Amino acid sequence: MLSKPVLLTVDDDPGVSRAVARDLRRRYAEAYRIVRAESGGQALEALGELRLRGDDTAVLLADYRMPGMDGVEFLERAMDLFPFARRILLTAYADTDAAIRAINDVDLDHYMLKPWNPPEEKFYPVIDEQLDAWARVDRRPPGELRVVGHRWSARCYEVRDFLARHQVPYTWLMDGDPEGAELVAAAACPELPLIVTADGGTLSAPSDAELAAAVGLPSTPSTGFYDLIVVGGGPSGLGAAVYGASEGLKTVVVERRALGGQAGQSSRIENYLGFPDGVSGAQLADRARRQADRFGAELLQAGEVTALESRGTARVARLSDGTEIAAHAVILATGVSYRRLNAEGVDDFVGRGVYYGAALTEAPSCAGEEVAVVGGANSAGQAAVHLAKYAKKVHIIVRADGLEKSMSHYLVEQIAATPNIEVHTGKTVCAAEGADRLERLTFAWPGGRKTIDAHWLFVFIGAEPGTGWLDGFVERDARGYVVTGPDLVGGGRRPAGWPLARQPYHLETSVPGVFAAGDVRSESMKRVASAVGDGAMAVALVHRYLEQS
Repeated sequence: MLSKPVLLTVDDDPGVSRAVARDLRRRYAEAYRIVRAESGGQALEALGELRLRGDDTAVLLADYRMPGMDGVEFLERAMDLFPFARRILLTAYADTDAAIRAINDVDLDHYMLKPWNPPEEKFYPVIDEQLDAWARVDRRPPGELRVVGHRWSARCYEVRDFLARHQVPYTWLMDGDPEGAELVAAAACPELPLIVTADGGTLSAPSDAELAAAVGLPSTPSTGFYDLIVVGGGPSGLGAAVYGASEGLKTVVVERRALGGQAGQSSRIENYLGFPDGVSGAQLADRARRQADRFGAELLQAGEVTALESRGTARVARLSDGTEIAAHAVILATGVSYRRLNAEGVDDFVGRGVYYGAALTEAPSCAGEEVAVVGGANSAGQAAVHLAKYAKKVHIIVRADGLEKSMSHYLVEQIAATPNIEVHTGKTVCAAEGADRLERLTFAWPGGRKTIDAHWLFVFIGAEPGTGWLDGFVERDARGYVVTGPDLVGGGRRPAGWPLARQPYHLETSVPGVFAAGDVRSESMKRVASAVGDGAMAVALVHRYLEQS
């Protein structure tokens, strides 16, 4: 029989240590083995023995204040032995700064204030959530999937970014390396990137759909008819999925790239309700995904809706592979994409030094380099602060005369306090140069221009809704955003072809039963919290629509 996974607790106070172990045993002893240690060194020895025996460890609970080795240092060293174990730091109220440091240093999953009585309210829900997250993670050794490609290939970057955003472990090999060259030769691969799967199968320059299938991401609908189709898996789409599925609607989400949308690329979101110390976009997206999945929502990834049409009371979505799925109602939650930078030479280096969005997979490669961030909104500020941890210098280039009008105050303060970030106001990027990759950037202002050596440019210059595929189906504004509710009935008019006696509901489009939520909606707030709220409100309106249909 396989041994039980371990829950390990370490605290130098014997009374606290026994109390933690006691509470763990009361609830989890049947399925897990509880291991108790009273110092960081003792706990590491125990983990070493567990590793040698082949036992798995699910959760590590470490007190912060321990002599010789504090809880953060212990968790950092324990990661080398059990990288997939969930990490919880026990702190006193005065130690919240340590918890924030742990979030940055060891990607802390949770910090818990002592005391935690009653455990039914303050302890067990946290452990349940962490065990659920641990159980869902693919804990096979990383490196089973190998990606071989050119360092400065745009498509190779897209593949690596796709895998990273879906939290699929892989090993990256360049085609000029001995191992990479050997794999290319063995596969007789005509086109890179080459994907070598765990079972030795190969894919040459796969599409996102082919890649999703190879790594086991769901991309095929289980049935042809649902109560609700959600198009897009960003905050609004995932919010709609959680509320729709939890309220009994058979719900499917179709996401073209990766769940989380633009928010999922953010290195840290610090003003989202309920996360006082911030949360990375990837963590927020993963929690939302697990929550939607737990309620029974079906999440299709690397699938793209290319058309919608009405067939009687059904709303039919056609996918890029020709598959059709139908539903009683549809929520459009496709978000927006970053606007392209119109500057000489920039298009030549997309994926080869020029990146739209945060491109978090590239951040470690910026070590010791100068990088540029274009844009003055929150996404640009969050990326700049994150990149400053790696880069020698980060240049923020913004057309406006300051950051205050478009960026949250907390980010403006962080940027001002970061010594290796320089803000260039009133300037624009006008040229990009290089050979195989970006090497130089020129930015200009009235009466001057300057060229810097920079191999990395991250662009955040506003957004576009990408709703051309809806042309002729729902009403859109002059910029392409989907018009909903009161904005459709200005001056007492009704939307063209509107068949019902009632007016459109608040988030309803010009087609009954089709709603819009989040950034794709005309005049929306363009914030994560408001997008999630839109998703929840849209589901409530779907229920009202279904009741009256």
